[in-house]
Amino acid sequence: MVTEDGMFLRMMRRLEQSDRLDPAVRVAEPLAGRLVANARLRRFFRGDATGIPPHTIATDVPFGAWFMAIFLDLFPDEGTRRAATRLVALGVAAAAPTGLSGWAEWARADHATRRVGVVHAAANGTATLVFLASWAARSRGRHDLGVQLARLGGVLLIVGGFLGGYMRSVRRP
Repeated sequence: MVTEDGMFLRMMRRLEQSDRLDPAVRVAEPLAGRLVANARLRRFFRGDATGIPPHTIATDVPFGAWFMAIFLDLFPDEGTRRAATRLVALGVAAAAPTGLSGWAEWARADHATRRVGVVHAAANGTATLVFLASWAARSRGRHDLGVQLARLGGVLLIVGGFLGGYMRSVRRP
């Protein structure tokens, strides 16, 4: 049975083959390599103790916080606004260790996966900056702007999530 690849898989293969991403890969390689240079850290980031790499678990915190904030934004009153603002802040705070653990996994990936990984990191990094702007707007009483920024951040996060899910599904040494 012959099946045709879907549009998403074709886009992923284009990213894997795009040598235009190589300069970003070369810049990130030495930095990410330092995360796994130490044997103890390498074992930790691989998830040797639990069988699950910490990045897989850590992504739930910013994703969950940010999407719950977007949900609460559908019911605007003083209490949900305050809760949504706090959730956006939690997601921003959790993004740093989540990204760090992701770079450690990226350091062990093959070159094609690294190409997809830099796009994944760019999407999630941009989403984090947009959520940071959402938190700043909300904190300054510009709640409606904060809501709109969170929705934009959510779209970027979905893009980043698809890329991350793809990398996880094609895990190569």
